[in-house]
Amino acid sequence: MIQLKEVTKYFAKKPVVDNVSVNIQSGKITSFIGPNGAGKSTLLSMVSRLLDADTGEVLLDKSDVRKWKSNDFSKRVSILKQSNYMNVRLTIRELVSFGRFPYSKGRLNAEDIKMVDKAIEYMNLADIENRYLDELSGGQRQRAFIAMVIAQDTEYILLDEPLNNLDMKHSVQIMKILRKLVTELGKTVVIVLHDINFASVYSDYIVALKDGRVIKDGPTHEIINSDALKEIYDMDIPIQEMDSCRICVYFNS
Repeated sequence: MIQLKEVTKYFAKKPVVDNVSVNIQSGKITSFIGPNGAGKSTLLSMVSRLLDADTGEVLLDKSDVRKWKSNDFSKRVSILKQSNYMNVRLTIRELVSFGRFPYSKGRLNAEDIKMVDKAIEYMNLADIENRYLDELSGGQRQRAFIAMVIAQDTEYILLDEPLNNLDMKHSVQIMKILRKLVTELGKTVVIVLHDINFASVYSDYIVALKDGRVIKDGPTHEIINSDALKEIYDMDIPIQEMDSCRICVYFNS
């Protein structure tokens, strides 16, 4: 389990994340939702150690994440940032192979190659695995970075708006893959999402942030209701039931 205890992060003396306490349950998909500037990405960055909390603590298996050795932490937690830029020219396969670095240190063995192959196949990239990243569409590039994270084979997978630049087909494909990683392999996925319908359909648990604070958190069915969503987004959002899924009709609000 990952636990955040009274975590605060300041930028220019302003709290972007303000005294947040939340538990991230193992073997579940937890979505961070909320309006722009709510602190979702900052909170995820502190879980992944990309940022240090100014106050409070983030615990992995009851141990402060700052005390973990980098290589050991990288075998437990992987992160895909919102913006990914590399100034070297790589093929998809070379990029995905980087996911094995905590294990291989750049010298891939048979097990590493197997994991790379599996990740490429998972993301339906096998037919273009030798193409360079700068030759890809935004959606193909995003899928390649997600494949790199899958190849890292960590218990915890943190994704900051991974559906950026993806069309509907590939967004659904990725969410189904994340669901499969949780259901079949017992992974724990924490994801920042803007589209609340993806959060509603695929999440087990939702943490809703606003102005740097957690204002709602709980099982998905407790958060995806009109009263809770109005408090989060300051909008009247009707809910419709479709095939046992709650769909938020925000585009007509």
